[in-house]
Amino acid sequence: MASEMARSKTQLALRYINKKKYLYILLIPAVVYFLIFNYVPMYGIIIAFKDFNFSKGIVGSPWIGFENFRYMFGLSDFYTVFWNSLYLSFLRLVFGFPFPILLALLLNEMRNRTYQRITQTIIYLPHFISWVVIGGILVNFLSPSWGVVNIFLKQFGFEPVFFLADTNYFRPLVILSSMWKESGWESILYLAAMVGINTELYEAASIDGANRFQRILNVTLPGIKSTIIILLILRLGHIMGNGFEQIFVLQNPLNLSVSEVFETYVYRVGLIGGRFSFGTTVGLFTSVIGLIFLLASNQIAKWMKEDGIW
Repeated sequence: MASEMARSKTQLALRYINKKKYLYILLIPAVVYFLIFNYVPMYGIIIAFKDFNFSKGIVGSPWIGFENFRYMFGLSDFYTVFWNSLYLSFLRLVFGFPFPILLALLLNEMRNRTYQRITQTIIYLPHFISWVVIGGILVNFLSPSWGVVNIFLKQFGFEPVFFLADTNYFRPLVILSSMWKESGWESILYLAAMVGINTELYEAASIDGANRFQRILNVTLPGIKSTIIILLILRLGHIMGNGFEQIFVLQNPLNLSVSEVFETYVYRVGLIGGRFSFGTTVGLFTSVIGLIFLLASNQIAKWMKEDGIW
């Protein structure tokens, strides 16, 4: 009986795969990509538990167990880097995550579709600009000698400010520049979710006397709630990640006390310093923290009867 049920399920699965075969064929490039660039490199994680030596290779290098982890937790600057990474990620989450939602709501409320498309194109463009270019623009705009911002401040009698050297300004600059660059691109998912909302709901709300703000609050936001939750869970999975390019471009010795995050720390200690085992250890630690946040946030979403990512 059990074998017949298993055979029946197998046949149903094969029929379903045959019916959707073209969709599975389209999925093959994505699967191959993730296998080559995401799963195969995971083999290198074992370097974190070895005293890696180039001449001996990954397999030939001796095992040292958790020695790299004990050394990592014993470093005083490790906790500074941990706090910088966590604090900056928290600021990105608080200010950077809601902004694309607000932007998508504003774009969706535009009645002039030509103006809406032009605006969308303009706010998408910064996403395609390299952080190297944006970093150069910021350095020139904020320069204490010839920067436009400081020239403007001098006109009002203020002293010039070296923004990129002042630790009080580094985090706001990172958050604001990140929001300017990526918010337009991130709003695409929310706009796509809004397209799927039944227009009859808006008509019914209008008949009931709801104004535009009330329609946003009671129709639009509930309609994209599942999308917001899924993207929030995915963002929490990268809670320790702040991106290497942006931080590295804006980083200098004067702001290092607040700008040193795990990405630049691994680059400086692991790659430049040639301590590949230690760099892998730090990377593995941040990945585990992200996994914990991902699992916890997904479970909390399930407890609240919301859709998770699985």
